[in-house]
Amino acid sequence: MLFTMTYKNVDLHEPMETGALPRLAKLEKLLRSYSQDAVKLHGVLAKSVKKEEYLLTLTLTIPTGRLHCTGTGAHIRNSLKTAFTELEGQIKKHQEHLRHDYEWKRKRPRPEIPSLVPEA
Repeated sequence: MLFTMTYKNVDLHEPMETGALPRLAKLEKLLRSYSQDAVKLHGVLAKSVKKEEYLLTLTLTIPTGRLHCTGTGAHIRNSLKTAFTELEGQIKKHQEHLRHDYEWKRKRPRPEIPSLVPEA
């Protein structure tokens, strides 16, 4: 996976890099079916000028589509957590759609319940 990061109005790069490594490993597990050269993740971390808030936007480009998510938080780690959690959910949903899981939903017959009222 090719990972690039852009920083806007942020002085500290270390919390972002150390916090992103375990989450990137989890994403690589989800994206094993794709070639490592074909998967690109680009992130933009920006600090709000008016508020003490960080905004992280992630764009994942894979051969079957492009996924985009955002995360905001008072700290860098909070914005990391929300953005990567949203991206993991989007990846799972995208892969379910590619596998056509919605067509293969098992339809179980309803069991017959004996009636308590005697028939006349």
